[in-house]
Amino acid sequence: MSDIQLYSLGSPNGIKIPIALEEMGMSYDAHTVDILKGEQFSKEFTKINPNSKIPAIIDTEGPQGQPISIMESGAILLYLAEKSGKLIPQNPRQRCETIQWLFFQASAVGPMFGAFGHFHTYGKENCDHPYPEARFANETKRLLSILDERLQNRIYIVGDEYSIADISIFPWVIWLDIFYKAAKQLELGSYKNVMAWVERCRSRPATIKGLNVYGFNEIGK
Repeated sequence: MSDIQLYSLGSPNGIKIPIALEEMGMSYDAHTVDILKGEQFSKEFTKINPNSKIPAIIDTEGPQGQPISIMESGAILLYLAEKSGKLIPQNPRQRCETIQWLFFQASAVGPMFGAFGHFHTYGKENCDHPYPEARFANETKRLLSILDERLQNRIYIVGDEYSIADISIFPWVIWLDIFYKAAKQLELGSYKNVMAWVERCRSRPATIKGLNVYGFNEIGK
């Protein structure tokens, strides 16, 4: 059994962790939590994450050699980066920038892209007013514009080095297309820096392995 036990599935948040683990070269065991069957509410899983959300990990060799459970994808990414010494810059300024963009995903990209996807994909069954979808579509475009400007003349979010900031964000951009089927509505192709960056991220060999752990690359095909 590996030290890292991963509980997740193929969603934008769930896929971040196997990508990071593959890029870091860390051994782990991947377990699928089937949210359609309500497995996230089981007593076994809520002991790991009382909020009943994926992803979550157990590190059996945590601080002081004691097991630790960690929830929230951003917290897991930061923990693994600090444990491995990889995917986070050692330069204090770049490290700060990486953490800022990690939080940008957690506070803005995830909630806003997710809200757009809800009203675009599911909300029409319960709400026929155009405002919610339009409001979150506009916010999604605004955030994409911020990313596009950030990536001007940059290979990755923080300069030339791939980091947990990239891993936290790019799966959400892919999700807008493969799951929400909203590439045309959101004019994804117009964000040329973003789309070029997404291709750089998703073409990395270790990242490809991570994307395939829960079948993320097969969604929408």
